[in-house]
Amino acid sequence: MTGTAANGNGNNGSFGRFWAMTVKEFIQMTRDRITLATMVMLPIMQLFLFGFAINTTPHNLPTAVLMRENTDVGRSILAALENTDFFRIETVITRAEDMDELLQSGRALFVVEIPEGFERSLRRGETPSLLVAADATDPVASSSALSALSGIVTTALANDRQIEFSEPTKPAFSIVQHRRYNPAGSSTLNIVPGLLGTILTMTLLIFTALSVTREVERGTMENLLSMPIRPLEIMLGKIAPYVLIGLVQALLIIAAGFLVFRVPILGDPASLTAATALFVVTNLSIGYTFSTIAANQLQAMQMAMMFFLPNILLSGFMFPFAGMPNWAQWIGEALPLTHYIRIVRAVMLKGANIETLAYDTAALAALMAIAMLIAVRRFRRTLD
Repeated sequence: MTGTAANGNGNNGSFGRFWAMTVKEFIQMTRDRITLATMVMLPIMQLFLFGFAINTTPHNLPTAVLMRENTDVGRSILAALENTDFFRIETVITRAEDMDELLQSGRALFVVEIPEGFERSLRRGETPSLLVAADATDPVASSSALSALSGIVTTALANDRQIEFSEPTKPAFSIVQHRRYNPAGSSTLNIVPGLLGTILTMTLLIFTALSVTREVERGTMENLLSMPIRPLEIMLGKIAPYVLIGLVQALLIIAAGFLVFRVPILGDPASLTAATALFVVTNLSIGYTFSTIAANQLQAMQMAMMFFLPNILLSGFMFPFAGMPNWAQWIGEALPLTHYIRIVRAVMLKGANIETLAYDTAALAALMAIAMLIAVRRFRRTLD
């Protein structure tokens, strides 16, 4: 009886200690609000991003129409393109020079050219050619839309204008596709430039997200506070070495892409260097902001990963940007990686320069200024 009672008391005591430890852990977890928020928000974010924002069949792709003739057939084709959800007509142009500028800057992913004499050839029973120039730097986005184009135009000609052909089995027209910048549709040419921005984002965020919290945990923050130095000077001094590291990383990735994966560099290297420097400083400033908010290095790492996830999913790196809903594109426009991927792909594959990519360059500069301003203010509060 005594042994049994002792055994029972031992079991009760073990359970009590287990329960006390469990309660203590729950209390500690609720006190660490950033970690708790990360645990709750990360799966929810993944669910919404994958469920609603990600679409491998893109729609509403920005398109321009080069009208060589203003005819009923041309207007019918234009109306059909406007009514489909595959294409979003951005502009109607009349000069071939405008087509080159639109494709190189990324304002249009497709230019549909209706050549002179198209309607006349069509009514004579000939087989005229409809010309399509596509930005093939993103093969997934271009392939699905190009495959749908023939059916859209055929329906427009058959239903809207009731054009009849002498030989029903003969194709009414042919589509001549010109896949620019990536004629072979190689996914490597799309992925490697995107990897440049993705790798820089991941490494630079983590580097600087730990900078201030590391000083606090090591007890060296007091030494900084005793020095006659301003918050901006501290921040610039901390991120300066990482700017150099980021540029070295970028150089290594670009060199490997060129030598190993045969990714060309058609544009101005100075433009690519300037854009990369902007991008590096922007990510360092964001990571520095995280380090001033987090209480420890674990929290800083979690915040960096929370920021990295939408960057990789909503920037156009993994999935076509044009295929996302409007709300996801708005979020993507506020992410540095979105603009940098557009710049690096355009410079390396299209031969573009900073002037051609003025919008994305200005957006990246604005994000850098905002990130630096927030970082300095947050660090000043940390010092106080």
